[in-house]
Amino acid sequence: MSECYVCKVEELADGDVRIVKESGIEIGVIHQGGAYYAYQNLCPHQGGPACEGLRLPQVVDVIGEGGLFVGQRFDEADMHIVCPWHGYEYHLTSGEHVCNAALKLRKFEVSTRDGGIYVHV
Repeated sequence: MSECYVCKVEELADGDVRIVKESGIEIGVIHQGGAYYAYQNLCPHQGGPACEGLRLPQVVDVIGEGGLFVGQRFDEADMHIVCPWHGYEYHLTSGEHVCNAALKLRKFEVSTRDGGIYVHV
């Protein structure tokens, strides 16, 4: 397993993404909520640049009394990566598609040390 230097910790603000290339693989490193996530920048649907899309919280239906739909809210605890090509959504923490767990982004381990961020490929 090789290790790829991404950047200094202070160069990747919370909510940002950095794309790096290692061994011919494009990898998106995402800093969200104080944690780092790394996925191959390749949507399994049709090869789009998944990590370059938006990151949005899960939309949750709010159901009121009698089972009536009241509205919707965001669940900030369940952030999604949204592929910019066709809108396929993946859970940020696992890389799994929100509706079909068989579709999954390829995940890489991320570590920090000596002020730097590293991806293990």
